[in-house]
Amino acid sequence: MVFQDSLVYQARKKDDIQRSWNKTKVWIFLFVMIILAIILVFPYAYMISKSLMDEAEVLSPEIKLFPDKLIWENYLKVFQADNGKYLKGLLNSVIICLFNAVAIPLSASITAFSFAKCKWKGRGVMFALMMFTIMLPSVATQIPLYVMYSKWGWIDTFFPFTLPNLFGGGAGSIFLLRQYMMGIPNDMQDAARIDGANPFRIYWNVILPNCKPILVYIAITTIISCWGDFYGPLIYMTSDNAPYTFAYLIYKASADGENSGARQAIQMAAGAFMTVVPAILFTIFQKQLTDGVLTSGLKG
Repeated sequence: MVFQDSLVYQARKKDDIQRSWNKTKVWIFLFVMIILAIILVFPYAYMISKSLMDEAEVLSPEIKLFPDKLIWENYLKVFQADNGKYLKGLLNSVIICLFNAVAIPLSASITAFSFAKCKWKGRGVMFALMMFTIMLPSVATQIPLYVMYSKWGWIDTFFPFTLPNLFGGGAGSIFLLRQYMMGIPNDMQDAARIDGANPFRIYWNVILPNCKPILVYIAITTIISCWGDFYGPLIYMTSDNAPYTFAYLIYKASADGENSGARQAIQMAAGAFMTVVPAILFTIFQKQLTDGVLTSGLKG
């Protein structure tokens, strides 16, 4: 009896030690995550703080983490400065984002439909060649594309950022949609074909409505990518009258040394505003963004 009680006591003691260690690991994990969160959030918080400072605080040699008074007018000055240059850039960015948010999911879905649901000779070879383009570095195509767009008269226009996306929008989007469509039962397609539906009718009325999660994912990631793109305008927009994007104008102001003095607060406000659109989209479509990737992977 005494021996059994001793075994029970040792087992309970071992369980208590294990529970205590598990709680300790949880607290250590939370502490490390909090430290990492502070490190990652601090630059963003400092940018917002600077954007709300007045000229005297910005030029002060003293390091200040918080403004004495919140100057919300700095955000209005962003769109009033330089004869509304940033406002025009914002409108240009919105035009490019909205166009591609519609063009890329639709064009990529048509291409993916042909790879996933249509049988034609050379389909596997063409799909392999398309996937091979993912391995091509973008630097390798910059000069040929610039020469081609220059001969077509596309330099200093929206065309390099819009019209090419009417042809699939890239192998990555086509691959995700193709994987998703492969998981849609062929019985739905066969039933529509028996009812007399042609391939486009099958695509538009049967396949496309069932691809809503992945279409939303591609549309949102496209908007975020186009919103923050400054490298494309840096290459294809050269004149002063070009339709520059909002992201490029912020980059150009930094590269030209316009962030000194009173303009620093305005530039910080512009940078903070750049994060608004991705933050709003991620907050609203967080579930769709995660589900889109998971379901596309599972359906493949």
